[in-house]
Amino acid sequence: MHIVKQLMAIPGVIAAGEFAYRGDRFSYEGALTPEFARMASILCRSNTVNVNMQSEIHDAYAENSGYKPAQGWIMRGAQISVCNIGNYFAFIENRPELLNDVMTIMRAKVGDVGDDLLVSLYARIGGDVKEALY
Repeated sequence: MHIVKQLMAIPGVIAAGEFAYRGDRFSYEGALTPEFARMASILCRSNTVNVNMQSEIHDAYAENSGYKPAQGWIMRGAQISVCNIGNYFAFIENRPELLNDVMTIMRAKVGDVGDDLLVSLYARIGGDVKEALY
């Protein structure tokens, strides 16, 4: 079962989706309008880039700190939270144990993100990681 469908089967998951690292494509299921889903994919992509940049900076000052490579992030709001691993995201209600269930599935299905975020995400979409990415 695809990870998005598996996440959407959990009560309390509002929406789940996948975004392309390049920012030109996204897909989702759940209670989002297409415009909100587009903005959500942009938010997730930019936060993923920022979290990875911060882990690089932290590693430059404290080598082998365990922050690098960053595996994802969670943003908790008053009523909902956003979870992101790799290029998958989920909007969930803030309920006991829901975050653990969602993150367990995401970690099991997505796996570890490699040291180089660009290469790791590009390889997942079938790109040739040996070619120049620019």
